[in-house]
Amino acid sequence: MIVRLLIFLSLLHRSLVAATFFVAPDGNDMNAGSKEQPFATVQRAQQAVEPGDTVNLRGGTYLMKESQIARRRYGRAVVTHLTKSGLEGKPITYQAFENESPVFDYRNVKPANNRVTAFQVDGSWLHLQGLAVVGVQVTILTHTQSICFDNQGDHNVFERLSMHDGQAIGFWLGKGSQNLVLNCDAWNNWDFTSENKRGGNVDGFGFHVPKGSVGNVFRGCRAWFNSDDGFDFINTEEAVTVEDCWAFYNGFGTKFESLGDGNGFKAGGYAARPTEQLPKQIPRHVIRNCLAVRNKASGFYANHQPDGNDWLNNTAWKNANNFNLLSRTPDNLVDVSGHGHKLKNNLGFQGRAEVTHLDEKLSDAAGNYWNLPVKVTAEDFASLDEAELTLPREPNGDLPRIKLLHLVSGSDLIDRGIEVGLPFAGTAPDLGCFESSGK
Repeated sequence: MIVRLLIFLSLLHRSLVAATFFVAPDGNDMNAGSKEQPFATVQRAQQAVEPGDTVNLRGGTYLMKESQIARRRYGRAVVTHLTKSGLEGKPITYQAFENESPVFDYRNVKPANNRVTAFQVDGSWLHLQGLAVVGVQVTILTHTQSICFDNQGDHNVFERLSMHDGQAIGFWLGKGSQNLVLNCDAWNNWDFTSENKRGGNVDGFGFHVPKGSVGNVFRGCRAWFNSDDGFDFINTEEAVTVEDCWAFYNGFGTKFESLGDGNGFKAGGYAARPTEQLPKQIPRHVIRNCLAVRNKASGFYANHQPDGNDWLNNTAWKNANNFNLLSRTPDNLVDVSGHGHKLKNNLGFQGRAEVTHLDEKLSDAAGNYWNLPVKVTAEDFASLDEAELTLPREPNGDLPRIKLLHLVSGSDLIDRGIEVGLPFAGTAPDLGCFESSGK
């Protein structure tokens, strides 16, 4: 009886008190997972955690091996597979320890004839913070894709993740509801292996979910020098909100050599899917307070969307097309000028083309730089220094504080917008993604 009571009390204590585990590059999965005796892998840490627990990842390079692949199925090799869920109010947290920088390097993970996924998250109520993934490989020569982070669960938060210098898509949201991708960076990702090295399938962030995956948000994220697009939402069954995100230099290599498509925000489209395969209700994406700079193709692109999106308070500068609203007929058969779009308070400057393929009579477009009596010049901006785009983030992970494309006092672009439910200073919203303090 006493033994049973002790076991019960031990289990009760474990359920009430969250535990903390550690993982380190010099750890050992036979260890206890303490700070003094850390595990070697996140996969081993997952075996130990329960809802409410925290896994602290020590800084340094984790040189991943093929022997660490957790699952091989359907031509995919998942290296770290997070299947265990937390609970509402008791998430499982995998985080960088204090100010340290854990970097997971996949240069040696090259499973033949398999797509590689560095982290696949099937669990729900998880919080991943402060991890970097580099060097993810591609081994297939035909059309393929590898992925740094793949979300399939619900109520997850992905914060301050870095995905760079690999051949894989940075972040792929493939399923799940109420997920937040917050203050993450994806850069310099190029598939130089498949499809004649074109890199035509490597985006910074991808959103491609089935019906029922609702309430997902990308906030405060940056994508640059990805060989295809910065943000890509093609072939998705549900809508996504993208806010306060930056996309620049996509479609180019680091020496501005031409690679893939190169759109900043590719918001929609279903390629050549027949009518019967389209969603019964075409998702309406929201793109607001976002910045697109010098992308190879379009800064903001509707990508043949059969219906419209909401484009609010965005800024485009030096893209081939700053705003390309190309739509398609409801049967998805014929390209037509953009219809059904809501466009408010948008600002563009120095695009090779400014606004293309927009049917304003069939859209709700007002308070934008192209249909207001304003003139946009370099003198409207406090800075045109592109180097500010890649400045370090703030200590809390927020985007860097910059002057680039911020409006100067006295600009006629201040207070010229239309109220759309977003915060603003002055008598009315300014044009573009950066609100000034007013005149």
